[in-house]
Amino acid sequence: MSKVVVFDHPLIQHKLAIMRDKNTGVKEFRELLEEISMLMIYEVTRGLETEEVEVETPICKCTCRKLAGRKLAVVPILRAGLGMVDGVLNMIPAAKVGHIGLYRDPQTLEPVEYYCKLPADSSDRDLIIVDPMLATGGSASAAIGFLKQRGCRHIKMINLIAAPEGVARIQKEHPDVDIYVAGLDDHLNDHGYIVPGLGDAGDRLFGTK
Repeated sequence: MSKVVVFDHPLIQHKLAIMRDKNTGVKEFRELLEEISMLMIYEVTRGLETEEVEVETPICKCTCRKLAGRKLAVVPILRAGLGMVDGVLNMIPAAKVGHIGLYRDPQTLEPVEYYCKLPADSSDRDLIIVDPMLATGGSASAAIGFLKQRGCRHIKMINLIAAPEGVARIQKEHPDVDIYVAGLDDHLNDHGYIVPGLGDAGDRLFGTK
């Protein structure tokens, strides 16, 4: 069973509270999403492998530690996931970026992939899927499935907020994918919105309705 990590850091919770406020404008919402993403990726990558290297300072030689092991890639789910990419890249500038786009078929109601562009070596990288909302989990589960079909096996997911229903679905269908969230909310309403949530993250991020 995958683990679910809910960040209780005061800075993350403070910024999330401002984002939830319906009066917070597009500019501030966008900036806060980037800032929270940066704070979250700091913790998500705590377990990365390192190796000893010799460095010569202006004073003398010393042994330091640098990243080792698999390289990283961040994969936003379009479109709202784009708002989290810069926060991740601020901390890991060398990470590559893939994109995956989904829509829901009006007849079957199943997620359909309309776009997927990944780094050529994605199967050898640790992939971090980013999307502000984990509601029903349908799109997220499908995105993970599409990545696995392309040989990707080392996958984590970062969401700003999640509903228990979405978390349960990911854990059931992809028990190998750990989930990291800033807020685990109460439930989904009849329209599939997270309660209390923050509305439609994509609309608030890009100023659309």
